[in-house]
Amino acid sequence: MATGDVKRKLTAIFSADVEGYSRLMGEDELATVETLTSHKETMGKLIRQYRGRVVDSTGDNLLAEFASVVDAVQCAVEVQQVLSSKNEALPENRRMYFRIGINSGDVIEEGERIYGDGVNVAARVESLAKGGGISISGTAYDQLGKKLPLGYEYLGEQTVKNIEKPVRVYRVLTGAEAAGKVIGEKRPKPIPWRWAAVAIAIVILAAGVLAVWNFYFRPALEPVSEEDMALPLPDRPSIAVLPFTNIGEPEQEYIADGITEQIITALARNPYLFVIASNSTFTYKGKPVKVQQVSRELGVRHVVEGSIQRSGDRIRITAQLIDATRGEHIWAENYDRDLKDLFALQDEITMKILRATMGKLLGWGEQSREKGTTHVEAYLKWLKARTLVATNEANNRLARQMFEESIALDPEFANAYAMLGISYCAQAMNGWSQSPGKDLQRAFELAQKAIGLDHSLHSPHVTLAWIYVLKGKHDEAVAEGKKAVDLVPSSGWANAQLCAFLAYADRPEEAILVSQNALRLNPFPNHWELSFLGNAYFVASRYEEALTFFKKMQERNPDNMWAYSYQAGIYGHLGREEEARAAAKELLRLNPKFSVEQLEKMPWYKNRDKWNLLINGLRRAGLK
Repeated sequence: MATGDVKRKLTAIFSADVEGYSRLMGEDELATVETLTSHKETMGKLIRQYRGRVVDSTGDNLLAEFASVVDAVQCAVEVQQVLSSKNEALPENRRMYFRIGINSGDVIEEGERIYGDGVNVAARVESLAKGGGISISGTAYDQLGKKLPLGYEYLGEQTVKNIEKPVRVYRVLTGAEAAGKVIGEKRPKPIPWRWAAVAIAIVILAAGVLAVWNFYFRPALEPVSEEDMALPLPDRPSIAVLPFTNIGEPEQEYIADGITEQIITALARNPYLFVIASNSTFTYKGKPVKVQQVSRELGVRHVVEGSIQRSGDRIRITAQLIDATRGEHIWAENYDRDLKDLFALQDEITMKILRATMGKLLGWGEQSREKGTTHVEAYLKWLKARTLVATNEANNRLARQMFEESIALDPEFANAYAMLGISYCAQAMNGWSQSPGKDLQRAFELAQKAIGLDHSLHSPHVTLAWIYVLKGKHDEAVAEGKKAVDLVPSSGWANAQLCAFLAYADRPEEAILVSQNALRLNPFPNHWELSFLGNAYFVASRYEEALTFFKKMQERNPDNMWAYSYQAGIYGHLGREEEARAAAKELLRLNPKFSVEQLEKMPWYKNRDKWNLLINGLRRAGLK
């Protein structure tokens, strides 16, 4: 199974087969195949009508999936009603009755196929149904509630083949007289509400005390040596999210799995992180595994682990981020919420974990003062657009579009306005604009809008600093860069930007000091940060060190034309013609319209001699 094509998800599984199929085939193969084909065509149409998808249909079996248990059960009820009518037209001994089983659970998705325990449980539940009937698992029953006018007969906890724990099974009753009834289910007497409230409070308090103890008094972890890794560490922050532990009733397992999947999916869409796929991390589910083992076996630096505990309509979730290579607990958080909307809750928790993870792993500093966004999709679009802005004209246009989409999703997302302003600066900076003056004015307006939404945000000051750089006002640019760092002193990103503004202002010694601080705060700089750091060494005439940063920049993002432009210019200045021309070739691949003459007019560098050195190096590389 190719791990790159495999993912896990929660789904409603619909499994069906024919009761007495062997007898029917033995008596009349042709008639049986004809009836089977007709019945399956009917089922397929109804499955699509209820927004489902047929996954497999071999022999007398049919497997389908639905996004909703409600849709799956409604479809199953109508399937049995329609097939019952079709059977009435057949001789009694030729009638074909399907048994249907429905489960809500975790599956492995590979292309169009699904596998795993979720499918296995559905098949076993199906085997407990009668011909023409429907059985559902406990997890499916829990999600149905009173959403459909049906009744249910509790069949107890069933031990089924190849499934470790017994499965609660219910038979669906479709008669009008059974609607709203549950037959055979014995429930404990309700606890008086006062005692129930006390019990819930004690549980929540105990969990809180345990979480505080774990966070402040936990024993130190033994660091994992990189030499012991089964796989080499990636060159960007790497992370594995272990399946969250369900503390409490087994039927709540789907909540823990769903939250884990949500976090993995969101992190995996983050262009700055290397995230282990869920099909790998879920192999540790239910096992007493240590984070050091996970780190060694999966070749990751960071591990997220957590737990959920539900009490009535309340849920407590704990999560922590661990650096296994240092033996450090980086971050931990508890969340106590009402369980009114599980999906909104998953988004909220994912958003908090995502922001905290990004801040800790990438050196963006503490962001607690910033309002940010609570919209996961808006945040992910913003993250993706950050990697595209200013790299080349097409990417910058796409970044601008994504920033605008992010703002449309959350009009209060101040950071999106600030970065949209950067994209307008990039247009003016790189000669991609029909009206540079108007673009800089638009960038200024967007920066002011961002400050108006969130005065604690540092990124609008970075936008303003770039506007000043493009106007040749270097002292003002440095002042805005320092404002950004004052707002987030521990941000590697803000410090790297200040490094660039100091270099443009011809203050290389200060720039290098700031660059060292930026690297200390963020050992995994992105391609733009590497550019800013390399620029400081270029202005300081430390060309070999500058080239090291620009080569790393190229590795981080091969589509950033500035990685090649600086290499071409420096190699050209150093007289290394072959390397200069190779870099120039890549530069023209990314930007065929690149013009040295146009670039020469830009007021970025206060020290024009240094700027001319780069310009002349570009010409020696064969660029015009």
